[in-house]
Amino acid sequence: MTSHTTPSITELSATALSATDVAPLLKIMEKLRDPQTGCPWDKAQTFQTIVPFTLEEAYEVADTIERLALDELPDELGDLLFQVVFYCQLGKEQGRFDFSTVVNKITDKLTRRHPHVFGEATFEAFEADASSQQMKANWEAIKASEREQKALAAGVTSSSEVSVLDDIPRAQPALSRSIKIQQRVARVGFDWPELEPVVAKIHEEIDEVLAEVNQPRLDQAKVQAEMGDLLFAVVNLARHLKVDPEQALRQANVKFERRFKGVEAFARQNNKALEEHSLEELDAYWDKVKQGEPR
Repeated sequence: MTSHTTPSITELSATALSATDVAPLLKIMEKLRDPQTGCPWDKAQTFQTIVPFTLEEAYEVADTIERLALDELPDELGDLLFQVVFYCQLGKEQGRFDFSTVVNKITDKLTRRHPHVFGEATFEAFEADASSQQMKANWEAIKASEREQKALAAGVTSSSEVSVLDDIPRAQPALSRSIKIQQRVARVGFDWPELEPVVAKIHEEIDEVLAEVNQPRLDQAKVQAEMGDLLFAVVNLARHLKVDPEQALRQANVKFERRFKGVEAFARQNNKALEEHSLEELDAYWDKVKQGEPR
């Protein structure tokens, strides 16, 4: 058995803080929020108003990674870190928490969720003969326990009221949230083990969409509901194929954008506006763009 000397939460937090130059950044944020000399824009912000900027910065990090522009990544990660620092300053001003609180929280969570690394569990059980399924099962058991503790703290009096779907953020992008929901229910056995019924469900949902579209009197709300079911079924197929639907759709967006810009380039070469082309002509440009791409 491999032996480990497990650092305490306090030691880990102190190391995390001392190993970085975060103090100047915290001071800058404090100065930006100074009631007398701070920046008017920064002083006007709240937890709620910062959220859109946080999402934007997170997407910029993802975009940088997907473009393999890793030289730009430190700058984008800095922007994202600043969002965390901003929230921590707001929390500090309200007497709720500060940056150290956040570091302590994530340090505690990581050590708690990795007992095979930081102690508590016998390490040999997670050595080379341990499967990834065992590791995932252990991870999910810990998270389930955490959800129960959160529910109890929120006033839920019985563990029977705790759902496996608790704490999935409603503000999460719909594709990402749907795959998270499906992953959660699959872990308790609510899932098809084969691909065939997954694909069949997609065909079923397509038929239901078309049935609504072809009604004598179109009900847009029902069409939208059926489209939602279809998208959910497609996400399920992506999950079974081990494809991240959010990432796959972002890549598809980038590919379409690149190809359509090629269509525009062909149109300019012919000195005709896009609107002056027939759909057949535009499709021909599209095919040329596709043929010119590396295989």
